[in-house]
Amino acid sequence: MTSPAPHRVGLVAATAAGRRHAHVLAAAWPHARLVEAGGVADALRTAWAECDAVVAFLATGAVVRILAPLLGDKRTDPAVVVVDEAARHAVALLGGHAGGANRLAVEVAALLDARPVVTTATDAAGLPGLDTLGWPVEGAVAAVSRAILDGEPVRLVADAVWPLPALPPNVHPGPPAGAGREPDDGYRLLVTDRIVASDDRTAVLRPPSLVAGVGSSRGVPAAEVAALLRRALADAGLSPASLRCLASVDVKADEAGIRATADALGVPLATWPAAELAAVDVPHPSEVVRAAVGTPSVAEAAALRGGGTLLVPKTASAMATVAVARHAPRGRLAVVGLGPGAADLRTPRAVAELRRAAVVVGLDQYVDQVRDVLRPGTRLLVSGLGAEEERARAAVAEATAGYAVALVGSGDAGVYAMASPALEYADERIDVVGVPGVTAGLAASALLGAPLGHDHVYLSLSDLHTPWGVIARRVAAAAEADLVALLYNPRSRARDWQLGAALGTFAAHRPPDTPVGVVRNASRPDEWVHLATLATVDPTVVDMYGLVVVGSSRTRMVGGRMVTPRGYRWRR
Repeated sequence: MTSPAPHRVGLVAATAAGRRHAHVLAAAWPHARLVEAGGVADALRTAWAECDAVVAFLATGAVVRILAPLLGDKRTDPAVVVVDEAARHAVALLGGHAGGANRLAVEVAALLDARPVVTTATDAAGLPGLDTLGWPVEGAVAAVSRAILDGEPVRLVADAVWPLPALPPNVHPGPPAGAGREPDDGYRLLVTDRIVASDDRTAVLRPPSLVAGVGSSRGVPAAEVAALLRRALADAGLSPASLRCLASVDVKADEAGIRATADALGVPLATWPAAELAAVDVPHPSEVVRAAVGTPSVAEAAALRGGGTLLVPKTASAMATVAVARHAPRGRLAVVGLGPGAADLRTPRAVAELRRAAVVVGLDQYVDQVRDVLRPGTRLLVSGLGAEEERARAAVAEATAGYAVALVGSGDAGVYAMASPALEYADERIDVVGVPGVTAGLAASALLGAPLGHDHVYLSLSDLHTPWGVIARRVAAAAEADLVALLYNPRSRARDWQLGAALGTFAAHRPPDTPVGVVRNASRPDEWVHLATLATVDPTVVDMYGLVVVGSSRTRMVGGRMVTPRGYRWRR
């Protein structure tokens, strides 16, 4: 369990049992501490004032009565989790979404072997909360969230396709804002960087679409930069909540006024070399600026770098210059390894990416494994065996169109799986995230003992994509090098002789009593493990669902398990 850092977590307890539970958390989390200040009420108030999150080992009613007078804004109040005396439940009491109490309750429960209790409606329904998407959200958030939960029609009106997670079927796309007359009634979820009129049935998500380029004289006051930027955005009808970053030339990286403005807005400051900005085509170059900093444009070039549409040409004050560009969304492709099959060998990161996706692409049997974790409204693109290239192209096409896509495969997506064909088609227009998984080889190794304790090699015996002559040479090289070998795709009805040939090559270089392990469907209900030697192994017991591990000359059977010694000196 990782620490919830950078949050400072205050732990408050009234009894010896509560203090014992608190010490468990403090030992696991460097940023957690037991708060003691007079009585329990004072300790709770102190933790509220000094910490980002509070875990109280107290009765829920007591915590409510003590903290009620201190409640301010859910966006800034600390998260509060309450744990009962027996540590059976960890209740996310305050700040479930904005404060991170829901996540904290899960982490507390994992450490204390308790059950997390999360009562926010969207989490209970398996839906993404509008305030959990990582973007600012404004307007009638509660009303639109309730409409989504109640199944009422909600129109999604977006300026472009953004990589949002799946939304339920009652949230249906409408025409882009401004494309024509829209009904005045009904609930709407707008995704736009434009300033729009508010009403009691519209929530507005602010995507990170705007880049503000900033140039300045040395020593420019932060107030001047902020006022100029604020005026430029307002005149163009743009929301500062959609700023992705401020950008400038690299000599301005330490300009206090620009940096302070970025900090106040809560966005990063990106800086680029003058030569890079000089290559950007801008409408208003200046030779004066070129002579000063080496590029004919700072504000416009920095705003436009990487592509974009200039919405606000450079506008100046006494000591600052600002320009604003809109950048197109970047789709997101997560290539997700699901592990060998068992749900408990699927990584939390894989589950998180599946729940973040609006589109899931995969082999039918793999998608079936994860249907229970997908959000309502997830669009599925499913195909059968042999359609790997079709799946790769489809996943990349959906991501290029702007969607959040998860391309799933068994084991690790980069090991004889979908990462390679997908990334052959993916280009710089999309963001790609690789999610590692437990490979079939690792799962088989764990069942066999410790056959991978020293150097080893992965080999596929399938000649569908690689000529057998090439495979045979690789098998011979592994055999001669005395490497432990994991043989993927060892045998099928159409390929019934290659495994025997490979085992014969290994037998020519290793003793006949060299251990050989066969694992079929590792971690699945019909899992099967078979141990043999090079002299006794029967290739006909292996099929396309199996994996074969051939030991090196040093691999031994110890207690009925394959062990390849690492060679530690203390064993000599």
